[in-house]
Order: sequence, then structure tokens, then C-alpha cells
Amino acid sequence: MEKRVITDSKRRKGLRAASALLGSVLVLSACSGGNEASGSDSGNDTSQAQVDEAAAQKSSQAQIEITPKDGSANASINNSAAVTVSKGTLTEVTMTTSDGTAVEGEISADKKSWKPTVQLERSTTYKVAATAQDSEGREAHENASFTTVSPDNSFIGNFTPDDGATVGVGMPVSINFDKAITNKVDVQKGITVSTSSGQEVVGHWFNANRLDFRPEDYWKEGSTVTLKLALDGVEGAEGVYGVQQKTVTFTIGRNQVSYVDANTKQMKVTQDGKVVKTIPISAGSPENKTYEGQMVISEKFKETRMNGATVGFTDDDGKGEYDIKDVPHAMRLSTSGTFIHGNYWGADSVFGSVNTSHGCVGLNDTKGANDPKTEGAWFYNNSIVGDVVVVQNTGDKTIAPDNGLNGWNMDWAQWKAGSAI
Repeated sequence: MEKRVITDSKRRKGLRAASALLGSVLVLSACSGGNEASGSDSGNDTSQAQVDEAAAQKSSQAQIEITPKDGSANASINNSAAVTVSKGTLTEVTMTTSDGTAVEGEISADKKSWKPTVQLERSTTYKVAATAQDSEGREAHENASFTTVSPDNSFIGNFTPDDGATVGVGMPVSINFDKAITNKVDVQKGITVSTSSGQEVVGHWFNANRLDFRPEDYWKEGSTVTLKLALDGVEGAEGVYGVQQKTVTFTIGRNQVSYVDANTKQMKVTQDGKVVKTIPISAGSPENKTYEGQMVISEKFKETRMNGATVGFTDDDGKGEYDIKDVPHAMRLSTSGTFIHGNYWGADSVFGSVNTSHGCVGLNDTKGANDPKTEGAWFYNNSIVGDVVVVQNTGDKTIAPDNGLNGWNMDWAQWKAGSAI
């Protein structure tokens, strides 16, 4: 039998192989051990998620929204401020100015919303704090601060007639803006004027600041006219926005139109086309003729001061200076100073016989405006703002349509041509 001899060299190779095998086992054990460690980390993540979920369950589900958003500038002063809540109900809302002045407001009956009950001011910073509860009674809180649009960055329209007024058939809707309007299309689109009579009503721009509305013919007696201003947020000029959101209604009274004839020196007062009274008058002298045309009464004064110097009459230019501090029963017909008014300083024989005024139409009256029997008092008491006075045969030019509320001196085609839409 043959014997095998194991040399040192072979023995060393065997040991190295065993060592390598053992190392592999150790490496595999180390990897396995690493997986166990990883499993331990995963367990920690799961625990954190459970903690977060538990915390979320303790938080209120109510979601509060405040408008305008926190930090807003140039916010509207109309219907812009509001607080709403979902998945809950409002329990408290406070709104204050930057100096701490409280702003009145009201939570809705369903407690889902809140709005201020007063008009906001321009150029003012407001702070809002709101609290709500969810169905479990858990509270949520929200705060915001915003600043309303400044006067420099906003415009308003001063309009006539007033809400609820009763006016004559010639009264236009006249709007004077406090800023020049360059975006006339959008501004006019934000304004509507309608009438219960069904008459077509069209706007006419006299200039960048004035927009008037009227129908083709005088308003129908007894009709109701509605003006709607939806200008909130409308850009009237670059960086200048509207702030008005308003509805105005007024009523058209009886149809009264009076006709002044400078030749006959008589005025015929008509209602519904029928003459109800003839009044002797004294119109402008040959040197100071009265404008001709259709003129609308825009103001009434039981007594007023008339100073000729304010309309260019002075002794220096030979036109004759005057300053009467108690002119009775005066009604304005033009911006430039044309009135129809009582006259106590002229002789009774003047009226119906001679034209002596500086351009106004005078009616016989007494000093103090307290005698209801005079012609001046009768006409004053039987006239309302918006009545029409048509002046004829003076020899002067027709009054400019924008001199007072006198757009009726423009034909319908010209009037419609002045609309931006």
C-alpha cells in the first residue's frame, strides 16, 4: 500500500482555504446582522408616523380663510373683507385698524362666514383675527393684515340725482369723476342706467371726467330710473381703480316744460303739453342776451347772493357791476351763472315789457321771498330740479350742452357718438 505524504506547503494552502470560507461566513453574518439593524430603524420610523398621526388627530379640522390675503395692498373698500370657514364654525372674529380702532362686523347665522357691517376707509391698514372650532370643539386660529387702496390710486364718481329723489323729465344722470378717466370703455361698461319706461339710455363723455346718461327724448312721467355703479376694482387709468359699488333709484315726476319767449317777454308753463300758466318775464338786455336752448333746473335757492363780478360783470368793462345779496326764488339753469329768479328791484312795469337783465330770466317778486302770491314764488313752488326751461328768440347762441345739465341741446346722433361703447 502506498502512503500519502502531506507536505507543509499543502497544509498551508488548506488553512488558507478554510480561512477564506470562514471569512465568507463571517461576511454573510455581518450582512445579515445589518439587515436586522435596518429593520430596527424601520420600526423607529413607524413609531414616529404613529406619533405624528396622533398629533394630527388632536389638531382642529376647521380651516379658516381670510380675504384679502395677508399682506395685500390696494385692497377694495367694498365687500372685499371677509372670513370664511370650512369643516367648522366661527366663534370669534375681530377687525381693527392699525391704531386699534375696532371695525363692526357680523358672523352669519350659520357661523360659516363674517363680514364688516360698515364701509371701509381708503388708505387704511386693517388687521383681522379669527377663531373657529371643528365638530370636536378643537380651535383653529388665523390672522391677516391688509391695506386698502389709497385716494391717489383710486377714483370715485360724484353723481346726480340723489337716491330716492323725484325729479323733472329733463334730469340726466350726470357723473363727475375725481380723476381723469383714460379707460373709458371699461368704466362705462361698469355703469348701467335703465328705466321702467323701456326707453333706450345712452352715455355721453363730455371730457375725461364727466359722463352723462339720457334717453333720446325726455324721461317718461312717473317712470323709475335705476343707476348701477359696478366700478369696484375697475381700472380707470393706469394704476387708478374704482371703489364704488352702488345702486341708486329715482323717480320722474310730472312732465313740466316751460317756454320763455324773449320777443313776447312771456313764459308759458306747460304740464303734459298743456299750458297751465303764463308769466310775464324780463330776459337779458340787448347788450347781455340770454342763452337760447333747452336748460334744466339743477339747483333751487329760496334766496341767494348774485355778484356780477363772479361772472365777469364790472364797472370797468362797462357791463355794469351788481351785487344783490338776497335774490329771491332763484333756480340755476347753467354752470356759468344763468338763473331764472325773482326780481324785487325792478319796476312792475318791466315784466312783460322790457328785457333788462344781465342774462338771467327775471320774474316779478318781493324782497324776502315770503309772498306766495308773486309770480316768482309761484314758479319756484311749482318747479322741481330736473324741470326744463326752453329759452327762445333772444338772438344769442345756443347754450353749450355741457354748461349745466343741458345735454338736450345735442341731437341723438351726436349724443350717441360720444359713447365709449
